[in-house]
Amino acid sequence: MTEKPQLKHYGEILEQLKTYFPVPVSNPIMDGYFVHTISNFLDYVDKLKSTAPLLGGQQKIHYELSFKERFPEKMSSVEQVIKLLVNYCQGTMICAHPNTQVNVIPPSTIPSITATIAGAIYNPNIISDEYSAYFAEAEIQSIAMLSDLIGYDPELAGGFFTFGGTGTILYGCKLAIEKLFEGKAMKEGIREDIKIVASELSHYSRLNVAGWLGVGTDNLIAIPTTSDNQMSLIALEEYLRRAFESGEKVAAILATLGTTDAFGLDDLAGIVTLRNNLAKEFNLKHPPHIHADAVIGWAWLVFKDYDFANNPLCFEAQTLQAIQLSLKYISSLNLADSLGIDFHKTGYAPYICSAFLTKNRNDLSLISRKPQQMPYLYQWGQYHPGIYTLESSRQGSTALAALANIRLLGKEGYRVLIGHIVAMAQILRRKLENYSFIQVLNANNYGPVTLFRVYPKNINALEEFQRELKDPGYQKQLLEYNRYNRCLFDCIHERTMRGQGVLLSWTDLYQHTDYSKNTSISAFKSFIISPWTDLKALDLVVEQIVLGCQEVCCV
Repeated sequence: MTEKPQLKHYGEILEQLKTYFPVPVSNPIMDGYFVHTISNFLDYVDKLKSTAPLLGGQQKIHYELSFKERFPEKMSSVEQVIKLLVNYCQGTMICAHPNTQVNVIPPSTIPSITATIAGAIYNPNIISDEYSAYFAEAEIQSIAMLSDLIGYDPELAGGFFTFGGTGTILYGCKLAIEKLFEGKAMKEGIREDIKIVASELSHYSRLNVAGWLGVGTDNLIAIPTTSDNQMSLIALEEYLRRAFESGEKVAAILATLGTTDAFGLDDLAGIVTLRNNLAKEFNLKHPPHIHADAVIGWAWLVFKDYDFANNPLCFEAQTLQAIQLSLKYISSLNLADSLGIDFHKTGYAPYICSAFLTKNRNDLSLISRKPQQMPYLYQWGQYHPGIYTLESSRQGSTALAALANIRLLGKEGYRVLIGHIVAMAQILRRKLENYSFIQVLNANNYGPVTLFRVYPKNINALEEFQRELKDPGYQKQLLEYNRYNRCLFDCIHERTMRGQGVLLSWTDLYQHTDYSKNTSISAFKSFIISPWTDLKALDLVVEQIVLGCQEVCCV
């Protein structure tokens, strides 16, 4: 005879469940328990740190077992789950590690992490200040300070935080479409072909935006780039003239101020001037909206009013020159109709922390809905961005994290961080250029990213690269060198996973060849973003390249 299960009133279980949450009123014991739990988690994670730029080293993930997981029947305990969470941290890249030079993933400051925790505890939603209180003010203040930095008039500009760099481009293109159709597309949809124009090396999120907005990727025009990864103004003018002469409707031009692979900087001032001149020449009622994808390059604006002559932060001359050359293009951001900023890139905040700004906040009325369509919202308060944002739910922690870093670092702190990573990249390039079999590819770009290509030691890299780039008869050899570099990259990556190297990035498309858009040149990529990256880490990059060349014989 089986025993009947012992019944327990749900109220007893509820009392236990309450201990799983931070308490809503002050309780020193339970508050201490919460802090102790977080502290324990950090202690567990700290034990995973080693010389490798990974928590716990490289882990083999068994996805086939994960698909067999099922929803549990019984509750667990806070302590058990905390220990379980630590396991999921294993193998995670430590972006602050001096030996991490992978893409543009920065460490987060302590205040920005604290802001994220505050958002996680209290769940403010900046759909309205009804649900976000002073978190809403953090958004307004952050947008005002960023507008000031950019050169927008804070009294006229507008903006908000959104779901990443893709979100900022989506908003820019949506405003462009509504301007083109005088606000009717929101209701009536897009009834004819329109074009979005961008550099061929701009971020791939342009494809997502064109597809998801209903423009269609076939209507996305990719403009060729120059040798320094900048949108060709000549090619842009040629396309725009053809488009306007044939009656095509161009909604938006996307300018990139800091490409992900090579820190390429489009000539935004030149693009705006070209747009304005052609709009006048062709008598365009609705000229193309210009959106600047500045998610990486925006932070260089802190140098706009730096005293380069006296150089109070004592940067080396080469670093100063690199910053000034980048600033030549980035300082024109105030000319864009809208732009995107990522604090989770060069702003040193946690994911996701992206801001969309428009020069004229009145443009947001083009994408607004009537409050009557949301009858359970906006009962009180003064700030209701949910009327014009795509998101109904926007966490308040993003705005607070950005505000925390703006207040914490100011221009001075950001100048030091940006100056350091630029200086380290300049030194790395000089070290690589000492070897005749290594070719630095983006020598004319002056950001923190270095792309380079490696050849067998008996090969003159400069001569070989020029042949790859220009000689159609050399295409087969180019592909062999692509394979050689990839073999070398895999060898170095495996060594780094064992704590013996620097974690680098890779790109399959640094640049197309001059003779074919179907043939691309691949490359190593070092993206320096950590304040802990030092000369020792740079030496290790070079050492592992030289050592790898002795081990790899793919050509």
